[in-house]
Amino acid sequence: MREKVITIDLVDLKIVEEHIALITLNRSEAANAMSKSLLDDLNHTIQKVNQNTDIYCTIITGSEEKAFSAGADLKERKGMTEDQVIAAVQYIGETITTVENMRMPVIAALNGVAYGGGLELALACDLRIAADHVKMGLTEVSLAIIPGAGGTQRLPRLIGLGQAKRLIYTAKPVRAEEALTIGLVEQVAEKDKLYDETIQLAKTIASNGPIALNQAKTAINNGMQTDIASALTLEHSNYKKTIPTTDRMEGLIAFSEKRRPEYKGK
Repeated sequence: MREKVITIDLVDLKIVEEHIALITLNRSEAANAMSKSLLDDLNHTIQKVNQNTDIYCTIITGSEEKAFSAGADLKERKGMTEDQVIAAVQYIGETITTVENMRMPVIAALNGVAYGGGLELALACDLRIAADHVKMGLTEVSLAIIPGAGGTQRLPRLIGLGQAKRLIYTAKPVRAEEALTIGLVEQVAEKDKLYDETIQLAKTIASNGPIALNQAKTAINNGMQTDIASALTLEHSNYKKTIPTTDRMEGLIAFSEKRRPEYKGK
């Protein structure tokens, strides 16, 4: 395994197995709460990952076992004016949307609690794996506010209207097993196996054609926002973009030669 670690203050970036990026929120003393500084570093890290065409899959996790992210930094918010609070929430939302729009599949590895903006960050990822001890929830209404970084929109699209309203209206977190049952996460792992199982999933994804992964993600995400007829047209458009690629020919040749393909993203 070849690993290279880049630390950008509150966010660590590690390149694993050449084609996998591991982004770690590194503010464990504050439960990886989303301060402006952390968001700045996360945006910078996302930009670096998106510019690296050798990365085919990205994992986002939190440092240690306490928290993936407890959400917004409420201590930082105490001294803000109302306009500053609105701007801060908007910045969280914009950052989370940037994660959603990353060109490759993104996996959230929930190593600890994911509350409020922390869960909203996970919702913007393509897949979610939670350690079996983890709790998660959109707890904002208990603070007399609502989820403001995409939670009221992404959660119903993921788990359905009724379950989303239950989680948001009660503000009560759910445990990993219940999250799996209602479709909030796609996989649950034992705490000490979370890293290995997440890396294995990322390796499986990254073994496939990177252009195809990007086009599949685009087709799925954009298609979910429109009617089925328009979505099928979008799918066809994204499919056509894979046809002239060198990777497509490599896949066919590798299949005929009964070997693993070596995709280059071209």
